[in-house]
Amino acid sequence: MIQIKDLHKSYHMGNNSLHVLKGIDFEVKEGELVSIMGSSGSGKSTLLNILGMLDEADSGSYTLDNFPIKNLNEKIAANYRNKFLGFIFQSFNLINYKSALDNVALPLYYQGMKRKERLERAEHYLNKVGLSPWSHHLPSEMSGGQKQRVAIARALASDPKVLLADEPTGALDTSTSYEVMELIQGINDEGKTILVVTHEHDIAQMTKRIVNLKDGVIIDDNKVEQVRASKYV
Repeated sequence: MIQIKDLHKSYHMGNNSLHVLKGIDFEVKEGELVSIMGSSGSGKSTLLNILGMLDEADSGSYTLDNFPIKNLNEKIAANYRNKFLGFIFQSFNLINYKSALDNVALPLYYQGMKRKERLERAEHYLNKVGLSPWSHHLPSEMSGGQKQRVAIARALASDPKVLLADEPTGALDTSTSYEVMELIQGINDEGKTILVVTHEHDIAQMTKRIVNLKDGVIIDDNKVEQVRASKYV
């Protein structure tokens, strides 16, 4: 599903250059649930931004679902993001003046789907994350865990090939974090490919493979025995 070979990325600041990714080789098969760990400055956010087509590598190759991601203009990149990727953010990134239903339906609007169909589909995914009764509530009327569920429903609504979750439990308490991970595990059980960037070891143990980054290189990449979040919920 994802193949990355010899990926390099530097940022230039005045006369200085910061080499953030230093030859990353990385592959994710369809249906995997992978966590990417590393301290601040390890390169994990840069890697996620490249995977999400929000940034481009200086050199190396990135292939997503057999399609080479290279030199895309913003319109094509946006189109592929919509088609291939769903994003889940630490800060939820919901639109505060729109209901849960409208937040989930928004990516479908950009895909040109008719209003009736996109609202039906949004309702389906809100139901999937257990939030049907909250469909007409605003984000300000919801808890952090409920907001993250809305964000997950929104990420799923366009049926992406890959879900990219950037610290999805970072703004949540422990108990709510495990509820969100239980939901993410359930989505993965249905066959969805998911990458989770996290700095929390207990969250990483709830994935099936942990990739550790340090100073822009992968220092280890191991399959782990997955801890089921349902044990703690």
